[in-house]
Amino acid sequence: MNCEHKRRTGADLLQTTRRHFFEQCGIGVGKMALASMMATSALTRGGEGRSPVADPLSVKPTHFAPRAKHVIYLFMAGAPSQLDLFDNKPTLARFDGQPVPAEVVKDQRYAFIRPDSSLMASRFKFSRHGQSGAELSEMLPHLATVADDIAIVKSVSTTQFNHAPAQIFLNTGSPIPGRPCMGSWVTYGLGSESQDLPGFVVMSSGSGISGGTANWSSGFLPTSYQGVVFRSKGDPILNVSNPTGVDARLQRDSLDLLGKLNGQHHERVGDPEIATRIAQYEMAYRMQSSAPELMDLSDETPETLEMYGAKRGEASFANNCLLARRLVERGVRFINLYHEGWDHHSDVAGGLKSQCGQTDKASAALILDLKRRGLLDETLVVWGGEFGRTPMVESNAALGRSQGRDHHPQAYTVWLAGGGIKPGQTLGATDDLGFHVVQDPVHVHDLQATILHLLGLDHTRLTYRSQGRDYRLTDVYGEVVSKLLA
Repeated sequence: MNCEHKRRTGADLLQTTRRHFFEQCGIGVGKMALASMMATSALTRGGEGRSPVADPLSVKPTHFAPRAKHVIYLFMAGAPSQLDLFDNKPTLARFDGQPVPAEVVKDQRYAFIRPDSSLMASRFKFSRHGQSGAELSEMLPHLATVADDIAIVKSVSTTQFNHAPAQIFLNTGSPIPGRPCMGSWVTYGLGSESQDLPGFVVMSSGSGISGGTANWSSGFLPTSYQGVVFRSKGDPILNVSNPTGVDARLQRDSLDLLGKLNGQHHERVGDPEIATRIAQYEMAYRMQSSAPELMDLSDETPETLEMYGAKRGEASFANNCLLARRLVERGVRFINLYHEGWDHHSDVAGGLKSQCGQTDKASAALILDLKRRGLLDETLVVWGGEFGRTPMVESNAALGRSQGRDHHPQAYTVWLAGGGIKPGQTLGATDDLGFHVVQDPVHVHDLQATILHLLGLDHTRLTYRSQGRDYRLTDVYGEVVSKLLA
């Protein structure tokens, strides 16, 4: 045994902390936490009462032939204004400054404005792009260059009108924290092709996420399927590196000893959690080399860095997009990139200029880069927020707000690319004021069902039994949006 072991007095033993013990054994606290987070009772699809498997992240068969193998979800937290970016409404220009008709709003509720607030037209110009003729705002010049590679859905709706519950609803299928998120469901259903990195990785930029960790929680699923948060600068996971004085040989010997002891315990009690823990300690060990290699952008060409707007050693949405491509190349199944900053209750025009300046170039570059590397066909890219913004203006002198837009759950826009999506189309439509969906409605559960379908999973069959009943991501409803499929 490589742990230092000497005869000590009682006083000496009191001075030996648990952290000191693990450091002397070559097992850093960060690696212990990572392994603990990723290791739990390993259950097959179906949940309680099914046969255990040694590694919950082993690759599993799909329900039918998949179109995509990976997902990169670009989550624009705070809710971008669809009326200023995607859904051009000339009628708003004609009635700019006039009260919204009462028959349009009816009994709608809003977070900060009165339903009879005045209408506000977009301050931006729109034009058509590509052979598809996709109509986009001047705030998205880079996305315009890949207009024929994306599918724009203008008819998405949700039931939630505040940020945290709406974000959690889109990610987990329920507005109440505690359910598994989409990335957890996907890795539970499919496993991961990556041997040296987690199957589900989360990165963020901007000013924080209202829904917090509930957005990437595994809920009642085993914690092996929890999203693992990576930093986009420095060590991707804190405390994964060896502590001072612990070399690779000492760590390897320590892991071998732990593996032997765990193996002996597993033979006695047969708990599958023990076998899984052994596997995840080994993954944490491999991540000591794979994670720093992932973050090292020295092998990326200056042209690629420029295309994304990324810079070595910088934490940004652009760097996260580039890292997402590198994660896909390494077999990671599901990648969430959260970028917060779209909650424009005041000065929506100025806010969009700032946020589009941070995200538009990198979003388009991700599509171009995946395409030129032959990865777009097997990688589904999704871009969107938790809801939309109102056609009515938000102005409140007491709160210092003017020329903003309030939360709008009735209609908003999401775009998708790659992974079996039919490109170069615009699906759905809203009324002349951009208030209600009038064509091809897509509920949040429909979007979730479609993402699972593209991965080869039937959303009605991907279930997990918890507390006596079967749960699924799409709750009790949701339909695959067949018009989106190539």
